[in-house]
Amino acid sequence: MKEQVTKLQEEFTNRSSEELLRSFLERFGNRIALASSLGAEDQVLTDIILKMAPQARIFILDTGRLPQETYAVITENMKHYQRCFEIYLPDTAALESLISQKGPDLFYESVANRKQCCKVRKIEPLQRVLKTVDVWITGLRREQAVTRTGIQPIEWDESNNLLKLNPLADWSVAEVWRYIRANQVPYNRLHDQNYPSIGCAPCTREVAPGEDLRAGRWWWEAPEHKECGLHYRDGKIVQRSAT
Repeated sequence: MKEQVTKLQEEFTNRSSEELLRSFLERFGNRIALASSLGAEDQVLTDIILKMAPQARIFILDTGRLPQETYAVITENMKHYQRCFEIYLPDTAALESLISQKGPDLFYESVANRKQCCKVRKIEPLQRVLKTVDVWITGLRREQAVTRTGIQPIEWDESNNLLKLNPLADWSVAEVWRYIRANQVPYNRLHDQNYPSIGCAPCTREVAPGEDLRAGRWWWEAPEHKECGLHYRDGKIVQRSAT
């Protein structure tokens, strides 16, 4: 499989995000899907994808603790694009058990607790969806965090046994916002309040001038821990690049 990924990487070297997406959407049909967090990057991808393939699969993980502004984006997207989106929630029994045993705010107590919460609310629902696809599209960019500097536009996700497409890997935050404004793409209004990265409400805050883009996510943890566990490379959670 690594040879196949290498060939694909070579085939799409110096190709635009649009060219990459168009080719993969045509090749994989309903076996490719965008996992949208409704953040700025995923809104850009939603717009690009739906202009190419109006019926393309786009799914959202509703953790049950998203900010109201995020739910507002879902509604706005449905009206703007005149279509529905796949929405997945945590397993009820697993979530009830977690909260009953450790309380609703367990994530503040330890990294282990926070990752357990992410597992129930995000990872397990994600894995449920990924079993239905061969290619997973994400909005990951290299400059987002120290844990993402080694991201490639095309990767093999060993943990989920599928191709992972990161069409915006090389984009800057300025390019993301230029696209949003030029194309009048709906976006989360928390971005206007210094929230560059938005997750669950209790785990997200605004960032101060000069802070890292993901400083507001799980701000009580060290930067190298700031991944929910959705993104792995070679079976391990994405960590700081060695280069």
